[in-house]
Formats: sequence, C-alpha cells, structure tokens
Amino acid sequence: DLAFPRLNAAAFWLNPPAGLLLIASFFFGGGAQAGWTSYPPLSQITAPMAETFWILSIVLVGTSSILGSLNFVITIWKMKLPSMKWDQLPLFCWAIMATSILALCSTPVLAIGLLLLLFDINFGTSFFKPDAGGNIVIYQHLFWFYSHPAVYLMILPIFGIMSEVIPVHARKPIFGYKAIAYSSLAICFVGLFVWVHHMFTSATPPWMRMFFTVSTLIVAVPTGVKIFSWMATLWGGKIRYTSAMLFAIGLLAMFVMGGLSGVMLGNAPFDVHVHDTYFVVAHFHYVLFGGSVFGIYAGVYHWFPKITGRMMNETLGRIHFVLTFIGTNLTFLPMHQLGLQGMPRRVAMYDPQFTSINQICTYGAIVLGLSVIPFYINAIASWIAGPKAEGNPWKGLTLEWTTDSPPLIENWEVLPVVTNGPYDYGMNGRSAEEKASTATESTVSVN
Repeated sequence: DLAFPRLNAAAFWLNPPAGLLLIASFFFGGGAQAGWTSYPPLSQITAPMAETFWILSIVLVGTSSILGSLNFVITIWKMKLPSMKWDQLPLFCWAIMATSILALCSTPVLAIGLLLLLFDINFGTSFFKPDAGGNIVIYQHLFWFYSHPAVYLMILPIFGIMSEVIPVHARKPIFGYKAIAYSSLAICFVGLFVWVHHMFTSATPPWMRMFFTVSTLIVAVPTGVKIFSWMATLWGGKIRYTSAMLFAIGLLAMFVMGGLSGVMLGNAPFDVHVHDTYFVVAHFHYVLFGGSVFGIYAGVYHWFPKITGRMMNETLGRIHFVLTFIGTNLTFLPMHQLGLQGMPRRVAMYDPQFTSINQICTYGAIVLGLSVIPFYINAIASWIAGPKAEGNPWKGLTLEWTTDSPPLIENWEVLPVVTNGPYDYGMNGRSAEEKASTATESTVSVN
C-alpha cells in the first residue's frame, strides 16, 4: 500500500461528497453560472448559493489532490526498494513524483482564491469587488497559477506511461533515461512560472508579457527532450505495432501538433489576436485529447493483461486506434482555421460563414464517438472471456512483470532485489527477448 493508507482512503472518500455538492448546486438558481473559471464579478452576482456549493466542491477535490500528492511523494521517496537506485526507478514513478510536487505547490493557491471568493459572496468582504477597493485581476492570477499547471498535472503521468510503453514494444533501452527523468522535474519547476500567458489580454504590462512569453517558450525545452528521446528509442528498434504502441506513436504525432500551436500561443503578439477563439480550443484538444487520452488508451492496452489476467483483442484495438486517430484530426484540425477567422469560443450560435467548417468538425466528433464502441466491446469481452495472459506477455523488465497476472495481493511473497535497470533490453550482449525471458532471475532475485 502507500506510505499512509488511511490518508489515501481519506483522499479518495473526499471525492463523493464533492460530487454531491456539485450536483446540489444545480438546485439553487439553476447552478453556478460563471463558467469553469468562475470569474468575478459575474460569479458574485449570479446564483450565489449555487456558486457557494460549486466552490466548496472544488475545494474538497483540491484537498483530496493535496493529500494524495503528499502520499505519492513520500511513498516514492521512502518506500522505494532498498536495492533500487534512483537511476533504476521506472520513469513512470519519476513522472508521478513530479506531478505530485507540482500539485502540492499549485493547488493551495487555487483553494485560497476560491475561499476569498466565497467570502466575497457570503460575508461581505471585497477582495475581488472593484467598487469596494478589490481587484479582479488578482483572482485571475490566483486561478491561473493553478489552472495552467493543471495541464501538466494531466499530461505528466501520460509522459510516464509513454516512457514505459515505448521501450517495451520497441525492444530497445530507453534513450536518455536521466534526461527524461530530470525533464519531468524541469516541467514541474518551469510550469509554475508560465500562468500569465492566459492573461495577455487582461491589462498585463509589457514587461510581464515579455517575461511570461519567454518562460512559456522555455517550458517547451524539457518537453522536447522527452519527444526526441522517445523518437530516438524508436529509431532502430524492433517495433511491435501492438495497440498500445499504435496509440503511443499516435500521441507523438498529436502532441507535436499541439505543441507547435502552443509555441504560437505563447507569444503575446500572436495570442492577443486569437485569445478566446477556436484556435485555442484546437490547441488545447491536440495537447490534452491527442496527448492525455491517447496515452491513457496506450496504458490500458499495455497493462490490461497485468490487471485482469486476460489479453485484449488486437484487431479491435487497431480498429479503435484508426477511428480515434481519424476522428481526432477531423474534429480538431479545422478548428485552427475557425480561430484564425475569428470564431470565438463559448458561444451557442456562430456566424453562417463558419457553417461548413463546423459541419466537418461535427462529422469528426461522430467518428470520435463511434470509436469508443470497439474499445468498450474489446474491454468487456476480453475481461470476461479473453485469452489468459501469462505473467509477462510483453516481455517487459520492470517489476510489475515479474509477478503473476493479475498480481498477488502483496505483489510478491518476499521482497524482491533489483539488480538491473528497468529498460536494459538487449544490453550486455543479450537479446531483448533473452533478457525478458529470465527477468525473474536476472532483474529480480529474492531474499
């Protein structure tokens, strides 16, 4: 279990009451009506009781995030196997540790901003009321100090999944282990200093625009380190185009597309022209749908045999990938053009001149919706009656592949001893298959 099991349980059980509070908000004035940003003064004057319930639900979720993150950091730091050196730690663990540190640094700031807003709504304070000496822009700073790092909170674990899937299915050692590990920590650090690029149109002074333009471009460097390391791992590998690997390669293509538009949006002179247009929607979804969702699918196909003891159907997996890839690009690629032509986000009706492009996006969304059907069929049917999986079907070298599928309750009967790296495929003159076939003896020995 984690270092603090009861704290872990508390973090989990904070989420149901948070959900109930959110649902309850709909019974007071039609729900919170200030959007997901909850900007004042709109959030202070529309459905105050609903807004209060919404704020309390978010604060509870944030508390859960803080408790869980603290638990992850301590678990990775203190409960790592005594025989495991830091350069033998799986890159997924590095990514989770960076994610948790980032959450610990940024989430309390959002909680402070929301609680101050709660006081403005219910107790007559004026932190964000301009007519009483408050400052709305301060709320934006508090909000975005968390809400941009939240993007990294969603993508860093996916980067960890990529670093696990690619070397296994490429049958090669990961290229640049230390660079990938340290780049996760670099994203964690630099990611705390980029939030103002969401506020280039919010009366930010020129010096601030310049600083945060530069910091936003700098955060692309550690991300690029990961992309090129994964590509170098693929280069010359004995790639097996499994469903997991297809989604990992698809993520590379989608994330690079989103990253290129992100570099454009990070520049203040360009951003002020497309701020709050569909160009931003396109960028966001290439990064987080093409990134996070593709990565989640890769992880599901990769670890499904370990979790369930059953293999998924590869034909259905490939159909799922093709439909998802086509649907993603058909839905979100045309949105760049909509944004450049000036179509704003968050509008119920759009000008007739945008009809044809929106129709293309709608067709893409239909394909994207249909793409989940083969996935659900595959997951349910495989879990019930799929072929039984051996303990190490992918011939992986990390510790989870040295136990049964599904694992024993305590993972191993005795504590393992790590003697090799987690991605040493084909090293020391041995093939990747030979290395993996003796993983239990060569990677892990027992006391």
